[in-house]
Amino acid sequence: MHIVGTLDWQPALDHSELLARPVRDAIAELGLECFVAPIDPSHADTAAFCAAYEVPPEVSANCVVVAGRRAEVFVMAACLVRATDRADVNRVIRKRLDVRKISFAGMDDAVRETGMEYGGITPIGLPPSWPILVDEAVARLGMIVVGSGIRRSKIAISGQSAASLPYAEVLPLALSQPS
Repeated sequence: MHIVGTLDWQPALDHSELLARPVRDAIAELGLECFVAPIDPSHADTAAFCAAYEVPPEVSANCVVVAGRRAEVFVMAACLVRATDRADVNRVIRKRLDVRKISFAGMDDAVRETGMEYGGITPIGLPPSWPILVDEAVARLGMIVVGSGIRRSKIAISGQSAASLPYAEVLPLALSQPS
């Protein structure tokens, strides 16, 4: 099945060995229509992935995990932005999460909290306490490619399906690009 790039996309639940457990469970529970394709884990990072598999960067989405704090309140969230964009962490995301301090979550914390591999974290199957902030440009895409929870595969899902995940909210997350 051809969806995007040169990958062999197959229905995700037909190849659950290519999904992290929380991702597989969420796809099944939510009845999500999505596809999975195996990749070389050495090409899991966005630029290498897009080049190796001819996936346009504008349909590849990054799931960025942030951690914020206000007094004794600590919050983690996932932010989904196109690979061509950068998330506005210090203004838009910090304000939406109502935290004073915010940063990218440390690798060990992100892996422990999600049950996913670093470099493969996806918005599908995250802890229910986490907000999922989806950039409006991602939500408008017919198909996006994101992590699968492991580094040796990717998921293809509609932008609208990603925006409709439980606890998801669509916002203008991307920093303005200079013209």
